[in-house]
Amino acid sequence: MKTLRLILGDQLNRDISALEGIDSRTDVILMAEVMQEATYVRHHKQKIVFILSAMRHFAEELKSEGFQVRYTNLDDVENSGSIIGELNRAIKDLSPDLICITTPAEYRLFDQLSNWAKNHPTDVVIRKDDRFFSDINDFEAWAKNRKSLRMEFFYRELRRKTGILMDGNSPKGGKWNFDQSNRKSLPKTFELPDRLKFCPNEKVIDVIALVEEYFSEHFGSLDKFNWAVQRKDALAALDHFIEACLENFGDYQDAMKANNSFLFHSLLAPYINIGLLSPKEVCSKAEAAYDSGRVPINAAEGFIRQILGWREYVRGIYWHRMPGYTESNFFKANRPLPDLYWTGKTDMRCISEAINSTSEYAYAHHIQRLMVTGNFALLAGIDPAETSEWYLSVYADAFEWVEHPNTIGMALYADGGLLASKPYAASGAYINRMSDYCRSCKYDVKKREGSNACPFNYLYWDFMARNQDVLEDNPRMAFPYKTLKRFTEIQRKNISVQAKYFLDNLE
Repeated sequence: MKTLRLILGDQLNRDISALEGIDSRTDVILMAEVMQEATYVRHHKQKIVFILSAMRHFAEELKSEGFQVRYTNLDDVENSGSIIGELNRAIKDLSPDLICITTPAEYRLFDQLSNWAKNHPTDVVIRKDDRFFSDINDFEAWAKNRKSLRMEFFYRELRRKTGILMDGNSPKGGKWNFDQSNRKSLPKTFELPDRLKFCPNEKVIDVIALVEEYFSEHFGSLDKFNWAVQRKDALAALDHFIEACLENFGDYQDAMKANNSFLFHSLLAPYINIGLLSPKEVCSKAEAAYDSGRVPINAAEGFIRQILGWREYVRGIYWHRMPGYTESNFFKANRPLPDLYWTGKTDMRCISEAINSTSEYAYAHHIQRLMVTGNFALLAGIDPAETSEWYLSVYADAFEWVEHPNTIGMALYADGGLLASKPYAASGAYINRMSDYCRSCKYDVKKREGSNACPFNYLYWDFMARNQDVLEDNPRMAFPYKTLKRFTEIQRKNISVQAKYFLDNLE
């Protein structure tokens, strides 16, 4: 039996379920670079280079193992421009008896392929994606009849199920979660590690030229492209993080520093999300570093929680609520996304730092995303769909299943509290506490009113006042609303007027 086996650009793993049982004598692996996937949002140039380069290297590895690979380059004359179009072309040319597919990670592509499969005369089998710790059905079973779907409890379930960071039935270190120990600001003089860089080889250079030709109008720069595009280099990046960064990751994972985008963060999410690394091997290495005494428990647990906890959880939320999750808009926010998200041109130092990092590296760490660009979008009332599309477009690790819950649920509270127990709204005080941005900013972070007051301050209180009816009863919002009640009517009016003026003149 001849089987055509489809491998998508985020399924670059030799153990992917679509390749299980492959017969090198008869079966053909189909891989295709298509405009549909490169343009369903205007992806960052580095993101496109990263994925296409990794696809080309993976295809060569498969060929070197003796497998037959049918590979379509983006600029091939006969390229149909879509995954389904390339499937139909391959079926016409090869006449397979069976088509084998691993479930796409994104609902939009799953919907397209499953509908296509129902109406296609050739037998099609869609296998589950088993690269995660939990199955989608596991999350559904866990979520059934629960009033609250908080990540912490799902995370504990997975700790018990996998045995990761467990001593029998008890968590290693005596606690499930060491988040309270992971909120230190970075000292003024603290040596940061040099990060491992991967210079583009000939294949990558060819893809860079291709992307500059076809996607010149897309966001981002390619000057500092240093991502790994092969599994061997991704493994080197993992080892580098464990040895050089993990020890301090826990303490300073929420810190921000001007002119430094990476600090002690792993930079591994792009590799995990496209299959160059497995989440299991990444967590195992982090746990081994703790077991050997090389890193403290708050570092190992804080990092593992991002993968075993948060990554698994947001995937569960995504599939639990799709389709329709992207239409969530609890606050009825409708302000268009301002140009500063693309240009970085603003006097707010924190915003410009986050946007410039995003442009240069297709990367910003989670606090920059949540508490700077996300916090600003929340306070400014920017449309959740536009904001979510921006996040999906600009980061190398961004796919719908991970970005939509992080943006709609976590950053914007647009799902009304399904994911987060409160809006992650904050004034400039938080940014000042966790970074050195405010020292060189035009605005005064200690001022709430006036022409040089930090916009985050009056935008925060304006947000609180605008949404008092729907947030005041949230027990986690009691303290700020108690403070707001002490404001005079004149103070509230001044804040409202200044916030409106600032937002109306954003451009």
